Amino acid sequence: MNTDPTSRNNIWKWLALFIIAAFSFYVTFPVKDKLRFGLDLKGGTSFTLGVDKDKLRETIVAANPSLSNDTAQVEKKIEETLMGSDARIVQVVRRRVDGMGMNEPVIQGMKDHRLLVQLPGIDEETRAKMKKSLQSAAFLEFRLLHPRNGELVNKLMASDACPEGYERGGSGFVRSANFDNVAAQPGYAARLAAFHVPDPRYQFMLEKAKDGISYIGAFVSRSAPSRDSKGNAQPITGEYLTSASVDRDPATGALAIAFSFDAKGSKLFGEVTRNYMPNGSKNPSGRGRQLAIILDDTLVSAPEIQSEITNRGQITGHFSPAEAQQLANDLNAGALPAPLKLLAESSVSPTVGEDAKHAGVVAACLGFALVALFMFIYYWYAGLVADLALFLDIALLPAALVVVANVLGVFAKDASMGATGSLQLPVLTMPGIAGLVLTLGMAVDANVIIFERIREEFAAKSSVGGAIRNGYGRAFTAILDSNITTIVTGVILFIVGTGPVRGFAITLTGGVIISMFTAVVVTRLVFDKTTNSESMKPFKMLNIFKKVPNVDFVKLGRPVSIAAFSLVVLTVAIFFIRAFTQPASVLAVDLTGGTSLVYSVDQKAKPSVGDVRKALTSFDNAAVIQYQEGVGDSTLLVKTGETADTEKGKTVAKGDVGAYVTKTLQGAFPKANVKSVSVDEVGSMVGADLKKSGTWAVALSLCAILIYVAFRFEFGFGLGALVALAHDALISLGLFSLCGRQVSLLVITAILTIIGYSVNDTIVVFDRIREDLRKDQKSDFKTLCNRALNECLSRTVITSLTTFFAVVALFAFGDGSIFDFALTMLIGVVAGTFSSVFIATPVMMWFYKGRRPQFTSETTAPQS
Repeated sequence: MNTDPTSRNNIWKWLALFIIAAFSFYVTFPVKDKLRFGLDLKGGTSFTLGVDKDKLRETIVAANPSLSNDTAQVEKKIEETLMGSDARIVQVVRRRVDGMGMNEPVIQGMKDHRLLVQLPGIDEETRAKMKKSLQSAAFLEFRLLHPRNGELVNKLMASDACPEGYERGGSGFVRSANFDNVAAQPGYAARLAAFHVPDPRYQFMLEKAKDGISYIGAFVSRSAPSRDSKGNAQPITGEYLTSASVDRDPATGALAIAFSFDAKGSKLFGEVTRNYMPNGSKNPSGRGRQLAIILDDTLVSAPEIQSEITNRGQITGHFSPAEAQQLANDLNAGALPAPLKLLAESSVSPTVGEDAKHAGVVAACLGFALVALFMFIYYWYAGLVADLALFLDIALLPAALVVVANVLGVFAKDASMGATGSLQLPVLTMPGIAGLVLTLGMAVDANVIIFERIREEFAAKSSVGGAIRNGYGRAFTAILDSNITTIVTGVILFIVGTGPVRGFAITLTGGVIISMFTAVVVTRLVFDKTTNSESMKPFKMLNIFKKVPNVDFVKLGRPVSIAAFSLVVLTVAIFFIRAFTQPASVLAVDLTGGTSLVYSVDQKAKPSVGDVRKALTSFDNAAVIQYQEGVGDSTLLVKTGETADTEKGKTVAKGDVGAYVTKTLQGAFPKANVKSVSVDEVGSMVGADLKKSGTWAVALSLCAILIYVAFRFEFGFGLGALVALAHDALISLGLFSLCGRQVSLLVITAILTIIGYSVNDTIVVFDRIREDLRKDQKSDFKTLCNRALNECLSRTVITSLTTFFAVVALFAFGDGSIFDFALTMLIGVVAGTFSSVFIATPVMMWFYKGRRPQFTSETTAPQS
């Protein structure tokens, strides 16, 4: 057995492995309680919301009493409020849903200022909280109370007068038995606001008393407390908040909401508090004015201004822990431009049929088996050790996902990704399963690098112990650099991105970290424990090449790269031309919006989701299909692009989409009695904020890769890696589109995966070039680059094959969106292998124009 003294330290590594495994077991079992499924696998709850124009109308009249009899002006203000509001509504709702810890929701705008929100399987308590949050405008505003507010309230309480719908009780007023009926009457908000006001500049509001039951009246200014240089009102609202969190009032210990302002908000708030504090410039009294904190036209509290406050403050009130957390979440999400009301609520079935689920599981198992079998056949005993690491990747990944989600969630303050310290696993979706299969294919990359280095050590007549020690040591820098670039990419995608981009970043980062741990640490522990370090007998391994090839890649680099970039320009140009002229032919409904169709079907003969998908494949291969369970029988929902190609190559006009789909379904399922219930327009699932943040995330990730590679190597190497990544992403997009498929969110996720995968191969090649430059001071740069490319060729082919096996399994057995994911990855794997040889290195050499880059001493790698 291995007698290396350094093995005494291995006990700590075994202990670390045991702790990680125990934690992974804890967050995963019992599976039925810990594993959460997405909408595509389990279904969930669907809310249809619309702007509450009646409430909006009352709010406008209450704020502007002079308009109470001017219907035309009120309607005009409603139109002004709602103009361009749809994108903002989607943005705010998405933030609220994320803030409540909902992973993988579907949020989609519809015509007439309506919104579709679908959430994966939630319990009744969460459903109730979500309904309340979605219908809350969360409009925060700061205004002053009347300077004689206390006197006016005492006078009111001395009389017998009560606001409409209230009666005397507790510390002030309590709601009467018929309050709900009174409050629902037209004009109620305006009448309440005008109750016993001293003059029209103020309005009456009610604040909940300490007993939590009764309400205390207050007279609040209708105008903003701040003015600009021209005398125009400058409202201080929640739009200036940068953050809000649950805190404690230091004076009373009660729950409160701490908030921070941006620069403009700090200036306005500081000016108001300075002017109205005791003996302030606009308050000669020795007592500070009361500042009303108003949320959704409700007075939350009215603290007295004691001193100047600039960038931060606190909202006190009578909150329960759940109410305080919900309020903080809503304030962080921002205010809705208009109040929403619930129009419909239903349960929805999975968008993936049972046959597709089965095919996905088969693909996952086959992909794992192919990778494991290949590694065993090619590397024999070493391959068996790699397969053990592969199994541990699956077993330990839950722990990595939870830890990564919590670490990254702190920086982004995203509850859906673990910012609240949650030990919940991310929601599992069908694309997530596909991504895990792909992660396994990519996970053996580090093992292959190590084994190929061990092979070289055996060729140099090293003992088993020496070959293992030196193999791991020499492979470490390549593994470290390639994985750090991927981790940096994942971190930036998470921090800058939102929603699905963050979910992908967690999977990518967690998978890379755990596969690096098993490849570098665990396999070394197994080798140290099971091999004889003194033996001179090399491990049995197959060879793709009997000897190192001698292909002149550099000579081929220029013409091949020119041809490659010509193909990129051609395919991407075709894609963008079609995207601008006929979006639905290349972009799926989740990116472009389109048509939502609802059908009633015979419950005894209703077709499965998979059968409906097959019937519509020739019309729209990326359609969203699911059943909705509402009151009574279930209905079939089909969401498709506004235009699509039929099997005859003709284009269906926007107005004919519903008729065409109806005819197709009635023809395919005559016994189901398919009847159209409604035809509606839906917007993109990707709002402007998501597009913007996603674009920034990708751009910053590429810049980070350039900076890191330039730091670890030199700028020319970073430039080569960046150009290669751009080639891989663009050619994958262009060729995928030419295959007649529609680009969806899942395809974009696959392209992001390609970026993370492709950089690994390039870094390994660059690491070998750097090593050869240090060892060989005589050969010219072209010769060294050719040698390094040929030395890495075996490793490049093997890692491409393992990833290829996983992707082919998904490609062969995957259905619908999984097929698209696999097709994109199939193109990307080939492109990534190609670019590391024919794009990255030639571009890097072009930058140096024949000059040899200079590297300092060899990087020291861990030897134990």
